[in-house]
Amino acid sequence: MKAQVNQKTVDGMKFHLVPNKKHKTISFVAKFRAPLERATITKRALLPYVLKQGTASYPNRIELQKELDELYGATLAITGGKKGENHILTIRLDVANEKFIPDASSVMRRAAMLFEEVIFQLNGEDSFKDEIFEREKKTLLQKIHALKDDKMNYANTRLIDEMCNGEPYSLHVQGYEDDLISLKNEDLFAYAKSIIKEDVMDVFVTGDFQTKDMMDLMEELLSGKTEQLNEEVAPINSESTASNSPKEIVEEEAVQQAKLHIGYRTNILYEDPRYAALQVFNGLFGAFPSSKLFINVREKNSLAYYASSRLESHKGLMIVMSGIAPQDYKKARDIIREQVEEMKNGSFNDEELEETKQLIINQLLETMDHPQGLVELLYQQEVGGKSLPPEQLIKDIKSVTKQQVIEVAKEIEEDTIFLLTSKGGEKSE
Repeated sequence: MKAQVNQKTVDGMKFHLVPNKKHKTISFVAKFRAPLERATITKRALLPYVLKQGTASYPNRIELQKELDELYGATLAITGGKKGENHILTIRLDVANEKFIPDASSVMRRAAMLFEEVIFQLNGEDSFKDEIFEREKKTLLQKIHALKDDKMNYANTRLIDEMCNGEPYSLHVQGYEDDLISLKNEDLFAYAKSIIKEDVMDVFVTGDFQTKDMMDLMEELLSGKTEQLNEEVAPINSESTASNSPKEIVEEEAVQQAKLHIGYRTNILYEDPRYAALQVFNGLFGAFPSSKLFINVREKNSLAYYASSRLESHKGLMIVMSGIAPQDYKKARDIIREQVEEMKNGSFNDEELEETKQLIINQLLETMDHPQGLVELLYQQEVGGKSLPPEQLIKDIKSVTKQQVIEVAKEIEEDTIFLLTSKGGEKSE
């Protein structure tokens, strides 16, 4: 499936219209991109909670939900996250396509107007409503406190704390308690207005529509409101180097299952010509149930409840995550290290290589079938500053050779081990 993308930049906003007859909904997505900074991360973490509670025309959650319900059950999601050393704020509105609803000719326009409202028409003059601001601060504070309850997420956060210490990528995407407590309503409101002017803004629309009509509608509703000056923004170079020798951090808690997370520097970013080979490496190494990690750490040696790896392609990281019995730490660590060496030595056959390539391609095709997945694939190109359409990535993956995978494997360097284990660790029985 080829994604036809029609692009146009207006007032610093880049529109990406992706007509697709397979999608029965229309998805409006705005993405705001800014460098990760301690001074703004907590504001950006809180904003989604506050923005979901109302706009100028729909001043509370009940009124906003009523409008969504009248749009045949449209859904609104506002989230924040990291891609490399960028913070991405995403506003997404999904609505049923009026083509499939009898006597519903104004649904798409009305949904687009609500999309504009959520982005530009803030609920207040100089500040948000105090009760909304204070309530959502408490909600976010609870999320920050709850981080430690999710041991896998906590271990991952602590690994990045240690591995990327001093780098913007180490900043916590949910923000910081001290900054949240001291944050003033009017400061958050002023910041919300500033991102419209200062962030890099991309707008995606996917679904079954006429491109010209949709582009006209987007320009009519969104142009002239951003005051953005920079139409072309260079991507942030997020690559960094590994420690001279791997760090090992051990924390003890009352846990039954230890979390062994290992961070590697891949030395390869999204825009690197070796990106496809890195994807194939990760597929063979740890991304699938057929990968070396799952088979050798979990199945053959019964050392892990789970074992997998994932890439952060805009930062040049690979993270291995495993859940193990506390007494099995050294065995599990050594077998994980053995799998990396096996990859560097080319210990995989042509059949495994081709099967893995097909798994990755199937995953990409499945992602493209969903509006949200398609937008994320297309947005990777904006963050990475490289044109790499999904269909080109599929071609690149098909052409990856065994030797290219071996060369990529040789680039990978172990950086940091983080172990969250029971008191007594390996001494536990």
